[in-house]
Amino acid sequence: MTSSQAGERRERILRAAVHERILEPDHAVLAAFVDLDAVADGVAALYRAFPASVPVLHTFAAKANCLVPVLAELRNNGMGCEVASAGELAQALAAGFAPERIVFDSPAKTRGELVQTLEIGAAVNADNFQELSRIDEILATRPSASRIGVRINPQVGSGSIGAMSTATATSKFGIALEDDGNRERLLRAYRDRPRLTWVHAHVGSQGCPLDLMAQGIAKAVAFAEQVNAELGRRQVVGIDIGGGLPVNFASDETAPGFDDYVACLRAQVPALFTGEYQVVTEFGRSLLAKNGFMAAYVEYTKTSGGRPIAITHAGAQVAARTVFMPESWPLRITAHHPSGAPKDGELVPQDIAGPCCFAGDLVAEARPLPELAPGDIVALLDTGAYYFSTPFHYNSLPEPAVHGARIDADGNVHFSLLRPAQTIEQLLARTGR
Repeated sequence: MTSSQAGERRERILRAAVHERILEPDHAVLAAFVDLDAVADGVAALYRAFPASVPVLHTFAAKANCLVPVLAELRNNGMGCEVASAGELAQALAAGFAPERIVFDSPAKTRGELVQTLEIGAAVNADNFQELSRIDEILATRPSASRIGVRINPQVGSGSIGAMSTATATSKFGIALEDDGNRERLLRAYRDRPRLTWVHAHVGSQGCPLDLMAQGIAKAVAFAEQVNAELGRRQVVGIDIGGGLPVNFASDETAPGFDDYVACLRAQVPALFTGEYQVVTEFGRSLLAKNGFMAAYVEYTKTSGGRPIAITHAGAQVAARTVFMPESWPLRITAHHPSGAPKDGELVPQDIAGPCCFAGDLVAEARPLPELAPGDIVALLDTGAYYFSTPFHYNSLPEPAVHGARIDADGNVHFSLLRPAQTIEQLLARTGR
């Protein structure tokens, strides 16, 4: 899909949402949309990028968008699911994923979570030596069909966003491969546990260049080769390379693409493509971010200190990363008439504020846009992952409805409800009524 096609689809969805009163200035002031056709295209691009000679299971990182209907769509498109909590595991099972197509990663798995995962046969990547001992205790009393691996920290360094980099020298994730004595302890762990047949590594996501990610995977593969050489058998049969492809938030262009990443991996980690290893991926943001957006009404406008401010219904409760880390997570914003049509006119620097009661609740500051007026609509683009699917309950603002959208050959938009808007009664129930 070209950049112009992506923009045209988004405008068509927004106009249809207004026409069908999915967006409505009195009772539906904020809504989110997932372009399900574009999601399917993204999954297809992922599968095309990896050669057929490589036995690969592509899993979707549920944290990126944990809505059960979205997960079910991904399953229908051939994905597995990566989970990092008991809640995400329950959501994956509710979405219909077979246990053998689920991978459980978390640095803080409880004994109960491990028991459940091993009983149903989902894959487990142990995060540390203590967790390995806990798995030993559980498996001493029951069999399991689970694939079991160890997450290593290849310690290759940080990208431009430290909070998104998981392979720094002091990362909380995995076993630090280069710390004194750890490589030898890991080799003994594999020697003593023939059930350890996978190695997992994940360098990070947004802000991490492809070369850095490939360096981390190369160290994981090299360690797997070392295990097999020293044990004199091919005990490690699979490499979980994680996900984390960075997303372009500056335009509608999808860059880098999955094919770019695979080309980088081919150059730096050729052993990954010999067919000798099974491969698991765990992409999330790169599959959903650009295929979703939010639309919110402008409730009021004002000027303060000479700068125009538009008070909208989309703020920290659905865009926490952007509000609290705007330099790392800037969002594109488009201005629209109440009909949903794009708004033209002279660009005026203006703050786009949310409804939360703190001064920093801004999704954009001094952003040049056609001057907004009450009743206009702003769209927050590239928010299909991590934004509306995991809201922040500040000020007890209700969760917005999320709608799936498809466009037929005649250009008609068809909506499906992925998550209903939270009612006040449901909000009260959540807060202990």
